[in-house]
Amino acid sequence: MDGMQNFKLIFGIDAQDLFTAAGRINVIGEHVDYCGGKVFPAALNLRCNVYGRKTGSKIIRIALKGIEGIIELDINKLDSYRELKFGNYQAGVAYFLQEEGVQIVGCDLFYDCTVPFGSGLSSSAAIEVATAVALCEYAGVEYDKVKLALLSQKAENEYVGVNCGIMDQFASAMGKKNHAILLDCATLEYEYVPLELGDYTIVVANCNKPHSLIESKYNVRRQEVEVALKIIKTAKNITCIAELTPEEFNEVKDLLAGVVYKRAEHVVMECARVKKAVAALKAGDIVELGQLLNESHYSLRDLYEVTGKELDALTSFARKEIECLGSRMIGGGFGGCTISIVKKSAVEGFIRRVGQAYFDAIGYRASFYETSIEDGITVTKL
Repeated sequence: MDGMQNFKLIFGIDAQDLFTAAGRINVIGEHVDYCGGKVFPAALNLRCNVYGRKTGSKIIRIALKGIEGIIELDINKLDSYRELKFGNYQAGVAYFLQEEGVQIVGCDLFYDCTVPFGSGLSSSAAIEVATAVALCEYAGVEYDKVKLALLSQKAENEYVGVNCGIMDQFASAMGKKNHAILLDCATLEYEYVPLELGDYTIVVANCNKPHSLIESKYNVRRQEVEVALKIIKTAKNITCIAELTPEEFNEVKDLLAGVVYKRAEHVVMECARVKKAVAALKAGDIVELGQLLNESHYSLRDLYEVTGKELDALTSFARKEIECLGSRMIGGGFGGCTISIVKKSAVEGFIRRVGQAYFDAIGYRASFYETSIEDGITVTKL
């Protein structure tokens, strides 16, 4: 049953509009966004699809595919839904839009999300951005996509309580077909870079280990790099770790010890890899890009310690494939997805062999996704 049929079944009337926002991969630049670093995300064909209808009531009614029942949000009490298991992301977006002066209008919204939850492909950002677009469209206000991304991030940080950086929401809102976005998370300056892989494509694999960013050590990692920054600031006049070149880091690394040193080294070297990856793409050097993906994963495994046996197994089996140029985990870590650069003609065999090896080693199956790079936001009248 498609989204339109589901909408009618649940709400008893036809949907009028379809609002979508994209999930994302990050080509390279992991765990540097909240350190002021440049990241390199791209929007996917995996999306949050929101079928909607304006009702003019004082209630936002929300239904989600695969979840029983309807969640009702009272427009006059939008601050009171922080503890909802489902609907808190939407409530947070509505609350902060209202705080900004947007006249929230009652509506019925059905969420059909093809971004797998808990995968590290930013299903939460896609939900937030799609909700923001729907509510702005129904309020009849013009919106700036960058501002919607920032508001969506605020909802996740301050309403839901996940300390995410801006990358996910920015990529979801600002994605451009067949391009990655070189984004400076400190200034929000960005550049679209063509993601031309020639005979190769990006295969996304979900290790299917259940995880939650709130329950993971994500916030702990943020605290560790903040400690590193504080120490480095005693010797260097910087505002964020990402400002350091590898050479400058060498000058101050003796001030750091233990995990704090390892975390900072990852951030500095990952920022350098982002620069190299952009240059490689612009030069058409896909082999170099693949090598940088491998190096990124090793750093996330050994220095940042956010991978785990599932992600390590999945990338290791991928690298053994002769037609795979490189593989790494993406997202917050501790579960979620990997990306691999694989020759288009070899994708079917790659998925079969890597999938079987992973199952034999871990005991449950990974999911593989055929992805393409698409626009971030779409709005369609039905």
